[in-house]
Amino acid sequence: MKFPRTRRDPVEVNLTPLIDVVFLLLIFFMVSTTFETRQALELALPESRAGGALPVSPLTVVVTAQGEYRVGERTLGEAALTEALARQVERARAHGLVVEADARAAHADVVRVLDRAGGLGIERVRIATRAQTSTQAETP
Repeated sequence: MKFPRTRRDPVEVNLTPLIDVVFLLLIFFMVSTTFETRQALELALPESRAGGALPVSPLTVVVTAQGEYRVGERTLGEAALTEALARQVERARAHGLVVEADARAAHADVVRVLDRAGGLGIERVRIATRAQTSTQAETP
């Protein structure tokens, strides 16, 4: 006895829904991931024997070796430094101001920050340093 064979349609896998799901997952992970926004600066801080950590996060002004200033994430020139400090003067008066100056920065650039801070009435100013290594010779 001969049975008639039924013809089957060829099996196809539709990849369109799979691609849509992969793109949705990609978008979800891109949106939900937090990125590091602070850009690292290569600063060579001067050394100090008598230094300590601060209990509260004060306002920080970074002075680079090229004479640029940074308040937060913004790179500023000399003219915009006063404006940036004036915007955050209450925070600086409450918690202090930390000047992170590169060891190769010009003294005039650091004095300029201190002058602008004094003009705005910021009295608690600290200069950031790094701890002195024990391998270096100690001078009296």
